[in-house]
Parts: sequence; C-alpha cells; structure tokens
Amino acid sequence: MPSRGFPKGFLWGAATSAYQIEGAAREGGKGESIWDRFCREPGVIQNGDTGDIACDHYNRWRDDVENMRDLGLGAYRFSISWPRVFPMGNGRHSPKGLDFYETLVDALLEAHIEPAATLYHWDLPQSLQDRGGWTNRDTAGWFSDYAASVFMRLGDRVRIWMTLNEPQVSSFAGHEAGIHAPGLKDFGKAVQASHILLHAHSIAVQAYRQLSPGKHRIGIALDVHPVYPYTDGMSDIEAARMADARTNRWFLDPVLKGTYPDDIMSLYTRNRVAPHAEPADFELLKANPVDFIGLNYYLPERVYASDEGGFLGFQYGLKKDCPRTEIGWEVFPEGLYDILVQIRKEYDNPVMFITENGAAFPDHRVVDGVVQDDDRIDYIATHLSEARRAIQDGVKLEGYFLWSLMDNFEWAHGFSKRFGITYVDFHTQARTWKKSAAWYRDVIASNGASLTNAG
Repeated sequence: MPSRGFPKGFLWGAATSAYQIEGAAREGGKGESIWDRFCREPGVIQNGDTGDIACDHYNRWRDDVENMRDLGLGAYRFSISWPRVFPMGNGRHSPKGLDFYETLVDALLEAHIEPAATLYHWDLPQSLQDRGGWTNRDTAGWFSDYAASVFMRLGDRVRIWMTLNEPQVSSFAGHEAGIHAPGLKDFGKAVQASHILLHAHSIAVQAYRQLSPGKHRIGIALDVHPVYPYTDGMSDIEAARMADARTNRWFLDPVLKGTYPDDIMSLYTRNRVAPHAEPADFELLKANPVDFIGLNYYLPERVYASDEGGFLGFQYGLKKDCPRTEIGWEVFPEGLYDILVQIRKEYDNPVMFITENGAAFPDHRVVDGVVQDDDRIDYIATHLSEARRAIQDGVKLEGYFLWSLMDNFEWAHGFSKRFGITYVDFHTQARTWKKSAAWYRDVIASNGASLTNAG
C-alpha cells in the first residue's frame, strides 16, 4: 500500500437509508411503516417532522445518481424499504416497489457505481408490528421471504448485500429506550427483539446462498463503539467489559462465532431477560457465515461502575473538554482504529467495511453559496487516517461509506441535524455541494493520497 494512499481497489462510497431520503410515503403502493406511525406520536420527533417527503429521492433519484457520478463514488450504500416492496409485510408484493429499486440499481451500474443494498434499515411494515414486530418469531420468517424476493429480482446485479442495519439500535433504542420506533420501553422485549433480528439475519443469509451467485457477498452492518473505563479502577474496568459485551459482543459473537458471549448471557439469565432461543438458531448462525462485517462508527463509549445502572452495573459518562458534534457526540477518531483492531484480534480478522461514518455540524457559514463545513472535513479526514493506520496494521478493511450523501431526515432529530456532504433545501429540494463534497471527490480521485491536504 502506498504510504499516503489506500490499497488498490479500496471501495469509496457514501450511504443513505430509504426512510430518511425517499419520501413518497404513499406512492407506488407503499404500505405504512413503523416510522410512518411513530412520527405521528406527539413530541417524539423534533419539530414534529416526518419522512413523508424527506429528500423526495423516490422522484429525484436521477439527479442523485448524477450527483454520485460527479463525486466519483465507487459505491453507493442504500436501503430497500420493506413496506415499499411488501406493503403488508408479507403476502403479495408491490410490482412498483421492486421496479423502483431495479431502475435505481441499473442507473447506478450505468454510472459505474457499485450498488450496496441493505435489506432492513429500521422501517418495519406497521402491519407486522401490529402482530408483535421483532418480538414475534414469525417476523424472521417474513423477513426471509421478503429478502428472497429481492434477491431473485436484483441478485444478479447487486454484489454487496447487508441484511440488517444496526440491530442494536432497532432492538434497544426501539424497545428499551423508546426513542425510536416502535417506541417501547421494556428491556426484556428489547433483548428478545435482538435475538429475533439475528435469527432473521441468519435465515436471510441462508436464502441468499441458495438464490444468488457465489461471487457476490453478504454481511450485516453493526454499530460499534470502543468502550473505555472512565477511570483505571478495577470496578470501572469490569464495567467497561460488560458494556462491551452488551453493545458490541452481543451482536458480533452470534454473527462471527454463532453464540452469545457467556458473561452477558449469564447476567441476562439471572435477571430473567435472556432471549427465548432454540438450539437450532445457533447452528443456523454457524452454518451461514457472513462474507464481511459492516461497521458503523461514530463515537466511543465511556463507562463507570454504578449501582444506579441497575443489574447491568454501569452507567455512561462523558469525557470533559473534548470536541463534540452538534448532536453532542464525542469526536474520537482513534476509537475507530481501536475497534477495528479489537475485531481483528478477537474474531480472526474478518473482511470489514466501514458502512457509516460522519458527523452533524451546524453548517451555518456560507461563502459564495457554498457551506464551509471544515469541521466535517476534519472529522472525516482524521477518521480516514485512523482507518488507513488500521489497514497498515493488518486489518482487512476494504471500503468506506461516508454518512451521508445528503442531508436527510435524522430520526428523532427530524430535519434539525445535517450529516450530508450535499446540502438539501427541504423546502425546494435543491441539492448543493458543501465544501466537504468537493474535498471528498478529491480524496476518492487520489485513492486517499490527498488526505494530507485536509481542510
């Protein structure tokens, strides 16, 4: 590898998700999702925003593909909306739904952009939520049926697949904290949902192996956080170990080892919140290994031992006097290196992609009509430098997907937080490059060698 650049063939991309950009909530036969319903609950989304229109990508996808072409993207990670393909979650599919994604994929390929498709980015069909959602084991089977339909339609052209995006967020933010759809607050249901999501992942991988060409690859996108003890005390070190088990190993171990970590499973069992799992579930995970792991990295976790943390025994702390994003997340690029190396050591060095990495900043300074987002440029540049250092130390990292291609609906934050390198005027839907877009174009063109000129 060149001392300044990245390995030959490194995949440079950007990422979005269906509910955050597509809009067209009731067009093309699309069914209601849990986010369509959740956004209508008073007070849960900032400013009462919804994804009904979002970036109107459903109608403006041609302009967005042209934008990607101008950026020089080698790949584009997007998600497929389950209720757009199966309005009721199962049963009859919507031809217009699959047609939309087929047309998008063909346009990407024509523009020499590799499509990387995620099957589930949090927008469960509401009709399935009414039947228990991810706490109902049948949902895993319905997900596999949906996945198989998509594989049969697009599997000959899409070579990179992800089953789920951040099942940790789907399960715990959606079922324990209640800040994401479906808005539940039950720890036991969150743990059960996490298991059913992982079961859905394994049977979807199985379906993929049966239906798609062997040269194509399938994985999963997990949100990962290096966990650091707040102090050097033994109690805080033990708290960090348990926090790592809950946040990272609870999902990495099943996907890469076919089992749950003993320490956190024992804790869940003692407190009667362990998931209801069948022995065959673990055999299925082992029999259907992934081709790669996608990692979404934004910030570290810092924890300390505390009785107020309940049976988990820890709470999260904040490092003082450190740079933060507009959301309040700690900026710590070294954490990306640490988690990549941790996974290399603990899981026999799997192939990895960074499937999300980026930051929200105010984006207020404008010069000659261009947002001067130097803080975002610095954020991305420093994280890419840490990714390059990890590659030099033996990590099998094959690509980077920046979050995000454009400003979008940012879940509970609505439209108040902007992650994009393309500025979106949500009133006119006009797209305008920020300074970071031109900078990222140069990074791609140089295969990362231009990083020394960041900012």
